Amino acid sequence: MSDFLQNFQNDLKENINGFIAVSVTEVETGMSYCSLSVNPDFDPELASAYNLEVVKAKLSAIKALGLNQKINDILITLTDQIHILDVSEDGNYFIYLAVDSRKANLGLTRATLSKFKKDIITRL
Repeated sequence: MSDFLQNFQNDLKENINGFIAVSVTEVETGMSYCSLSVNPDFDPELASAYNLEVVKAKLSAIKALGLNQKINDILITLTDQIHILDVSEDGNYFIYLAVDSRKANLGLTRATLSKFKKDIITRL
């Protein structure tokens, strides 16, 4: 794993309250470039594989509806977790982030994630 990705996931872990897991995945191939979880029972690569289907389904819906739009992010709220699928500006990668909804502030989480994701396109 590159130093950039190592630093990226560690920065998210340290700067996002309620951090559970993160991974970076290529949309076209489904290849996971990095993953980190603070919970040994939570597999972010497996979660990303399933959530890739969510991203692809939304891209298909956008195309079918003839919308000239890009996905910024997809927010999934569970009972006690928030899952964010944050798609890179070029649409080639997505960041999967899971946080504890009791500890995380959604606005700060999204802002922090957005700040750190800007380098994804240029560094991968």
